[in-house]
Formats: sequence, C-alpha cells, structure tokens
Amino acid sequence: MFWTNIKQKFSSIRSVFSFSNEGGFTRKLLGTGLGFLVILILIVGMYWSSEPAPFSVVQNSNQQLSKTSSDYVVGSVTTATLIRVAGTLLDKPGGYLTNDVMPPGLYLDNIPNWEFGVLVQVRDLSRAMRESFSRSQSQSREDPDLILAEPNFHFDNNSWLFPPTENEYSNAIEHVESYFTRIADPLNVDAQFFARADNLSSWLLDVESRLGSLSQRLSASVKQQRINLDTAGEQGAVQSTSVRREISVKTPWLEIDDIFYEARGATWALMHFLQAVEIDFQQVLQDKNAEASLSQIIRELEASQRSIVFPVILNGSGFGIFANHSLAMANYISRANAAIIDLRSLLLRG
Repeated sequence: MFWTNIKQKFSSIRSVFSFSNEGGFTRKLLGTGLGFLVILILIVGMYWSSEPAPFSVVQNSNQQLSKTSSDYVVGSVTTATLIRVAGTLLDKPGGYLTNDVMPPGLYLDNIPNWEFGVLVQVRDLSRAMRESFSRSQSQSREDPDLILAEPNFHFDNNSWLFPPTENEYSNAIEHVESYFTRIADPLNVDAQFFARADNLSSWLLDVESRLGSLSQRLSASVKQQRINLDTAGEQGAVQSTSVRREISVKTPWLEIDDIFYEARGATWALMHFLQAVEIDFQQVLQDKNAEASLSQIIRELEASQRSIVFPVILNGSGFGIFANHSLAMANYISRANAAIIDLRSLLLRG
C-alpha cells in the first residue's frame, strides 16, 4: 500500500512536469514562429518600399502599339505613358499600398505618399486629355472613354472595400487603353489627339501650380518667417480672412519624409509625361523654339530621382553639418518650375 501511494504521487508529479515542459516548448515554438514572422514582414516591407525604376517612354509606346498592330500617331506616346504610369501604381512590388489594412503595407508610409504624388499627376494629365488634348476646341464633343477614365482616377485613393480603389483605377486604365487603340486606328476619325501649343500650355499651367506648392512645402522643412504675398501685385485684391503680414512656417517633424516622398512620386511621373510630350509635341516645340526649355525641365526632374544614399530623410538646417533632403528636392523642383514658366511664355507667343 505504501509503495503504491508513492508510485501514484511520483506519477502525478511526473505528469505535472511533463505538462509544464510541453507548455514551455509550445510557448517557445510560438515565440520562434512569431519572431520569424516579424522578420519576414520587415524584409517584405523593405522590398515593397523600393521605388519603381524609370522606363523608356519610346519602348513603352512601341509595346503598346504592337498590341494593336499600329504605327506611331501623334499622341500615342503620351497616352501610352499615362497607361504605364497609372499601371505602375497597381503593378509595382506590393501593388497599391495606400489602402492596405494588413502589415507590412499597414505600417509603410513612404511609398503610399509616393503613390499619392504619382496619382496627382495622373489625375491632372487625364483631365487635360479629356478637356484639351482630345478636343479641337471648347465646343467640341468630349471623348467617351476619357469621360469615364478621368472621374475613375479621381476616386477615393484610400478605399479598401466597396469598391476597392484598385478596381476603379483599373477601370480607368482600361478606358485609356481603349482611347489609345482608337487614336492608333487610321480608320477611326472620331478619336483624336491634338498637339497644339494652347493645349500644352493649359496643362503646364496645372503642372506649374503643383510644383510651386511642392517647392513651398519642401522648403518649410526648415522654420521660416515669410512675408504674406497672398494679395501682392494687385491693388483691388481682397481675401476672405485677414492674416498677419509675416507668418511662421514649419513642417511638423513627422511629416517631412511624407512630403519628400510625395514630391519624389510627382517628379517621377512628371518626368515621364514630359519625355512623352517632347515626342508628341515635337513640331509645336520646334515652331516655338522651345525644345531646349523642355529638355532643361526634364534634366532637372531626372536629377530629382537620384538615389538616396542615407536610409533616413535628414532634416538638417540650411547651412548645418547634416544634409537636408527636402531642401535639395525643393531646389530641383524650383528650377524645373521656373523653366516651365519660361516654356509657357514661349508657347503663348504668336
């Protein structure tokens, strides 16, 4: 009886220890798996955070034309470039990240801001194509495909479901592809792309406004005292709310990299659009002696896409020991914007 009780107690103690060891092993296994999962998410996040490389607008246009067995027509390079740039938002590593609700897309913010910069330029060009490039005059009929594409590009960029943003942008791209097929068809006279100086100048006015805003926001990475110029230059100008003559401007620290990557995306898209315009509007640019001006703008935008050596967007003072990536980007954008102003003046000359 005594030995029986001893054996029973020993068995119960061993079972307790066995359960404890099994539980400890399970916890270790779960901890190891969780650690590997976190590492995998971080690695995937680093891969998804890489910016898409530039592409050749001529090769891209030839690829699009080969699908329709068509030859080059005016407007085909610009239209094909719009298709490629918009498609990059959906097809790059990780796909479209702005509306992601799961990691790693959930915690990434650089590429979503890059996407927004690209998207703004896509929206501006799609509106210009609907309102100007595809119409001979203000009373002309709008192209049926561009009527649908332009509002689809303006759909909420952060919609996860019902419907997801990707579906709306895919529909927009399909309509632009349909327009591309129609203008490349020599038998279809209803779809046109008009390369005129006034059309180009109208779109460049929007570009000028966008770049000016980006330059100001980038420059605000360093605290500045600015003179209020809102109503300067016109005696009769008024505004709804009075403001001080001097205002203090400073970008919050957590938003500096957001604005920087938005600018990177905008200049990446605009660089390709202007390279396409250089081909489709070649005769117009030659007539206005404006080829050199456009080439200089493209040169400045290409410089803004140089590789970022340091892994963090630094915010050093203007003449401090640390770099200020935002001020460097603002410099390229400001020079490109100044060249666009000159280019528009050349286009508007009689």
